[in-house]
Amino acid sequence: MDPVVIPILVAAIVVVFLVAATVRIVPQARRYNIERFGRYRRTLQPGLNFVVPVADRVNTKLDVREQVYSSDPKPVITEDNLVVNIDTVLYYQITDPRAAAYEVADYLQAIDQLTVTTLRNVIGSMDLEETLTSREEINARLRAVLDDATGKWGIRVNRVEIKAIDPPATIKEAMEKQMRAERDKRAAILHAEGERQAKILTAEGTKQKDILEAQGTQQAMILRSDGEAKAVERVFQAVHRNNADPKILAYKYLETLPHLAKSDNNTFWVIPGELTEAVRAVTSAFGDRSAMGLPGSAQPEEEATTTGADGTADEGGLPELDAGSSLSLDAAAAADEVAKRAAAVVSDAKAEAKAAGASQVPDPGQESGN
Repeated sequence: MDPVVIPILVAAIVVVFLVAATVRIVPQARRYNIERFGRYRRTLQPGLNFVVPVADRVNTKLDVREQVYSSDPKPVITEDNLVVNIDTVLYYQITDPRAAAYEVADYLQAIDQLTVTTLRNVIGSMDLEETLTSREEINARLRAVLDDATGKWGIRVNRVEIKAIDPPATIKEAMEKQMRAERDKRAAILHAEGERQAKILTAEGTKQKDILEAQGTQQAMILRSDGEAKAVERVFQAVHRNNADPKILAYKYLETLPHLAKSDNNTFWVIPGELTEAVRAVTSAFGDRSAMGLPGSAQPEEEATTTGADGTADEGGLPELDAGSSLSLDAAAAADEVAKRAAAVVSDAKAEAKAAGASQVPDPGQESGN
């Protein structure tokens, strides 16, 4: 090997070593603390930096981004002498790399111990219920204390959050029972309110239904009454317009009598006292047999009259009944008997009128005028 090449290689190696020892490349969001002969010299910023080889060295490399530190659960005694385990989460950021490296030996341990002591001071002045419901107040007080203490360490505490508060098992069981009782109470209240509302709505619906039914019944009765009134009015007008003879009305009266006993519930039927008068009016419509000298008028007086149960004589073979008197026969039999007798009287009168001739029948208008 050429003796000249060896010194060149040695010089090249020395140059490379010196360049590597002189140049320092710092990543973004990182800070390097440089010591020269064991004394702090400066802090390297992100980018390309040059140092003195052999004399300068990197002591600490720090991350200046926001960091998250979760501590282990720590036992804390409340004002009412209950032990609870509290787990906290800390958000912090290094603002001064030199102070973080040289003002405190281990800033994480220091922050953890400071958090525990501050929690015990804060929770010691609160009872369990206040502790469980005052997380925002505890967080604010913790942050104020930690931020003030860690400021000289080159650390800024951004947030402190209580992750969990674990009371004893007996307290948890009592709290669960209390919460269950509260839920049952609210459920019972809601159920009662629902039933009350349902009953109110049902009552209002029933009320509206009854009102509508009553109004419908009222309208129906009014319409029915108006219809009956108009029907009676038309019948009354027709009767007076046609100048109906009273004998025709008496005949229609006799035709209506059999219908009174057609109902199945009628077991007692009263014959009106005007029955004989109606029969007599129908008979006179076809002429008086005794006055016209018709053959049928020469019948014996025994056949024309019958003797009643009390010894009185009745005309036309029909029993004369006072108003309010009743027959002892069944209602249907009494109706049939009256109808038969009325039909017999009418048929006899028609037959006699035909035999005597139409010229001898008196005019109804003249007779009604008499």
